[in-house]
Amino acid sequence: MFQKLSHPSRVARLLACTSTLIMALGLGGCQTSGLSDITGSIGEKADTSRAADPRREVELYQERYRANPRDADAALKYGTALRATGQRSQAVAVLEQASIVHPGDKLLLAAYGRALADNGNFQQAFDVLGRAHSPDDPDWRLLSAQGATLDQLGRYEEARQYYASALKIVPDHPSVLSNLGLSYVLSKDLPRAEETLRRAHSLAGTDPRVRANLALAVGLQGRVADAEKIVKADLPPAEAAANVAQLKQILARKDRENARAEVGKMPIAAASRSE
Repeated sequence: MFQKLSHPSRVARLLACTSTLIMALGLGGCQTSGLSDITGSIGEKADTSRAADPRREVELYQERYRANPRDADAALKYGTALRATGQRSQAVAVLEQASIVHPGDKLLLAAYGRALADNGNFQQAFDVLGRAHSPDDPDWRLLSAQGATLDQLGRYEEARQYYASALKIVPDHPSVLSNLGLSYVLSKDLPRAEETLRRAHSLAGTDPRVRANLALAVGLQGRVADAEKIVKADLPPAEAAANVAQLKQILARKDRENARAEVGKMPIAAASRSE
């Protein structure tokens, strides 16, 4: 991710979330609390209950969708379930078709944009997300999500304008601050990344994803012991050990650029799916 910042398409692929985004619009995030569940770029309102079984929901909403492909709600829930099970291309196809049939449905557009970002289509995701809200009724989640897509395209300064707009609506929101902090990581401004992520961490409480982001920003500056303390705080011994081991693996590179590239392979997740 950091080796070739002049190649935004590579950055985008490396940053793509493996489960759903996370953008504040809503690329969903991974549900683990491990170090690999990196906050940032894309957060969303939960479309389904955390307790729900995504595979069961795929079966349920697939049946509804096939019975009536023009049913916007069925398409939305089917596409969301597909995203949750990692079926990114299928989710894009379902939500794209539904958005064509219902071009004014902003919930569908937001979900379609999230699915595009999941699939690594960041420019298209940015454009679609922009259609999912309007200047007279901005959605901070979508603004933050658009910022995340711009970051993944290497357009960091533009991305931060979107984060700034989101923060005007929800001042000091930890998920937006976490996205902003990762933006600074991407552009190699690690001191500012740490400052921003410490602020996000102080506001997010025990959110393990924000904490993981902070640990990465600290560790990439060579303060590995401090990063380890951050990443294992308040975790059960086995989980803390696993997180520390993963952090060490990433940071134990002779070449700082290679370490950053390895970090780029880690998935991004939303700071909170409940928002």
